[in-house]
Amino acid sequence: MLKSASISLSESELASIAGALGADGVAGLSEAERTLLGGAEPSLELNCEDVRSAVQGGADPLGEAFARLRSPADRRPLGATYTPQPIVRWMMDWAAAGDPPGRVVDPGVGSARFLLEAGRRFPRARLIGVEIDPLAALIARANLAAAGFADRSKVLLCDYRALSLDPSGERTLFVGNPPYVRHHLIPPRWKGWLAEQAAAFGTRASQLAGLHVHFFLATALYARPGDYGVFITAAEWLDVNYGSVVRELFLNSLGGQDLVVLEPEAQPFADAAATAAISTFRVELPRRSITVARVGSMDELPAIGSGQPVHRDRFAVEPRWTRLTRATREVPRDFVELGELCRVHRGSVTGANKVWIEGEHSAGLPGSVLFPSVTRARELFDAGAVLADSQRLRRVIDLPVDLDVFEPSERELVERFLRRARANGADRGYIAQHRKAWWSIGLRRPPPIIATYMARRPPAFVRNRAQAHYINIAHGLYPRETLGEEMLMNLVRYLSSATCTTQGRTYAGGLTKFEPREMERIPVPRPDVLASLGLAA
Repeated sequence: MLKSASISLSESELASIAGALGADGVAGLSEAERTLLGGAEPSLELNCEDVRSAVQGGADPLGEAFARLRSPADRRPLGATYTPQPIVRWMMDWAAAGDPPGRVVDPGVGSARFLLEAGRRFPRARLIGVEIDPLAALIARANLAAAGFADRSKVLLCDYRALSLDPSGERTLFVGNPPYVRHHLIPPRWKGWLAEQAAAFGTRASQLAGLHVHFFLATALYARPGDYGVFITAAEWLDVNYGSVVRELFLNSLGGQDLVVLEPEAQPFADAAATAAISTFRVELPRRSITVARVGSMDELPAIGSGQPVHRDRFAVEPRWTRLTRATREVPRDFVELGELCRVHRGSVTGANKVWIEGEHSAGLPGSVLFPSVTRARELFDAGAVLADSQRLRRVIDLPVDLDVFEPSERELVERFLRRARANGADRGYIAQHRKAWWSIGLRRPPPIIATYMARRPPAFVRNRAQAHYINIAHGLYPRETLGEEMLMNLVRYLSSATCTTQGRTYAGGLTKFEPREMERIPVPRPDVLASLGLAA
């Protein structure tokens, strides 16, 4: 068995072994690599056939020797951090779960760990590696030749952003570990390239973006419908402002499928204690939900296709994605977050309840602008599981932006009301001044379920059969897809029985509050499980 962990080789010795393994038989050999081969000196430490046998057995002795030759500090400017084999295998398991590719492209090939695994999984696929370091490119060639893949491999010594990728009718798999290089090491011309190319996708890119952001964008440029990919990168793009371009590409043109976040203790990168994110995508095939998992060790990597589904719309409105991944570790089996089933929206803000809730001051207003609404939390607590009748509810005044829709007689009554409203300062408040028209509240449409969100007790969840509107003392639950009456009632009963104050935020004095996003993170049974629950009425 080859013992390479402690063997240190010079650049010349590594080049010599690469040449002996047949590196020059892999297409695309550059002049810089030829120069390395020309100055190579035989190694006394490693036997060529031992290396070949180790590569064929799944090891990477040359890549390990390269990592010892070039310290982490030396490799950092080029972002050369090699991916552990368990992660490589998991990523290729995902890639192999669908139709096989006609070619595989690794944007930063390193020692070709991903291409070697791809060559074993996809015996008919062409293998293309892109590398900017001549010695690393030579090692990648040597490994591909040793594995028997030379005749269908090509390694290009160039910048991935300048790659000329031939148009192909073949399905292309993009896979690898895009290099992590901080923005201050990226030349101005490439920062300009990032801004220009991002604009072509209708988005903006920050000059603070790291190199992995550039590689995501380049992949979006090269990929065609039907192509797919899986990358592992530092996870910071999930949250930082400069990662917004990656988040937009992932949700839209790249067709994001899965996110697996690896905690630093999993050691996803041998040279750095960092959080990593594995992202998978199928171009122009976005799914309703993105599957999310968060793991603390290699042993916890999820089975392909498992993980927690999180609705795509939740990612679209969430400025930072880490909390969407972190919450999934707390969701029990056969459960999803409420946000998968329903959007949660706070009720409309009137800005002056004394003006916009019906009273003596609004006498004579036409009935078409008076909407029965939940205006007190007590109305929901008293309703029980179902709000069946709106007769006892107060009515909220909601005028249209365009007052010309009223007949002259009605318009006169509305104008009289507005004069009273102005006299009470209703046109001068912050909320009123930031509306399209200060007199138009813009009530949301009645939700199927209304919930309280602030009290010294768990929220009340109420089926809204009365079709009542609501203001900002409550949240509305709007199903993302049509739910039948039985499903709605099962959801109401489950939430009413299982939600506790610890799932919200508690203030001094015991008052508990649920913001819309916090309510969306409440675990509920999956739809198929929810439908089968025999919950008591």
